[in-house]
Amino acid sequence: MLAAFPDVARYYPSTSEAWEWQLDGHCRGVDSEVFFHPDGERGRARIERAYLAKRICHSCPVLDRCREYALAVGEPFGVWGGMTEEERRTFLENSRTSRSRTEHRTPHSGYRTSWGRVPLA
Repeated sequence: MLAAFPDVARYYPSTSEAWEWQLDGHCRGVDSEVFFHPDGERGRARIERAYLAKRICHSCPVLDRCREYALAVGEPFGVWGGMTEEERRTFLENSRTSRSRTEHRTPHSGYRTSWGRVPLA
């Protein structure tokens, strides 16, 4: 079956290839509670936890890939690529707003990622 579609791997990388970048993340081995807030966390505790997560992300070699992934899939929780869920939501809303202003002038083909185009609905 794959012989009929010799370039399929180019368009659909294997799961291991698609996630391999995470092996180099500075977050590996860090307690996930640093990146994902517990239920009911508010105010200063939430700000301080997010700040700690962002410090870990700051010098991470896969920061851009991580952020790109989180934005492309609309990751709803946690700090990814140095951005909180609120920051990602704001970024995407601003992107949609600016895109809607220019859509009548230029067609939009989606958000370009290292693994292909992902439409931003």
